[in-house]
Amino acid sequence: MIRSLPQRKKAIGLDVSLAIVNIVLLLIFFFLATGQLLNPPSQGVDISETTELPLDQLPSPILVVRDSGSWQLDGQDVAPDLLGAALSNLETPLILHVLIGRDAPATSLLEIINRPDLSQAEIKLVTLRRTVQP
Repeated sequence: MIRSLPQRKKAIGLDVSLAIVNIVLLLIFFFLATGQLLNPPSQGVDISETTELPLDQLPSPILVVRDSGSWQLDGQDVAPDLLGAALSNLETPLILHVLIGRDAPATSLLEIINRPDLSQAEIKLVTLRRTVQP
């Protein structure tokens, strides 16, 4: 007489995949909700800007590139073609500070930096600190 062993009962395992999916979805919702709170939409407030700069508080030599396309070197109007001649009188090594509007296209700044008469100059960008006034 042959007796067979009783069949093994399959162990009932917990399926954690559903719990993991729920946790991931909760995290996604959490980050979406907090991201909206931290980055409120802009209110359309226009921030005041300085239009005239006191030259005694700016570094020297400074090249100010206006929105109109005119250039000023240390307060004196200079044509873009004559910039090399105006810079030849300055001490070497030349450190030229450039102030250009924040809304100016990047190509304008690249054209200034890539000029052959500025190849030996160290160029530093000058920025203005914007203060919010009540």
